[in-house]
Amino acid sequence: MVQPLISVIVPCYNVEEYLPKCVESILSQTYRSLEILLVDDGNPDNSGKICDDYAAKDSHIKVIHKANGGLSDVRNVAIDIMKGEYVTFIDSDDYVKFLYKLIVRNRGLSVEDLYLIL
Repeated sequence: MVQPLISVIVPCYNVEEYLPKCVESILSQTYRSLEILLVDDGNPDNSGKICDDYAAKDSHIKVIHKANGGLSDVRNVAIDIMKGEYVTFIDSDDYVKFLYKLIVRNRGLSVEDLYLIL
């Protein structure tokens, strides 16, 4: 059975302290059909470099570098290029567990119901 692709959009702005834990939590999912879009929103810190380092290590990760435009702009840019059948947004200062199980269980609900932030 082919697993549907899930696009995970992570806006990144001034979060170098939190970003590794967030990305590692996504990469640790047992569900592997993920497209992880890290969107560097014109960072003044090292978040953009951290994104690039992760993309160099894992083919599931794509990085978008753009001028600062705010959260809505980041999400819209990523939505325009995402390839997934499903989409979820994860704040870069949060981390996730059980992502796919919740998506399957809650099919058709709002984005907020599709992931669990601990």
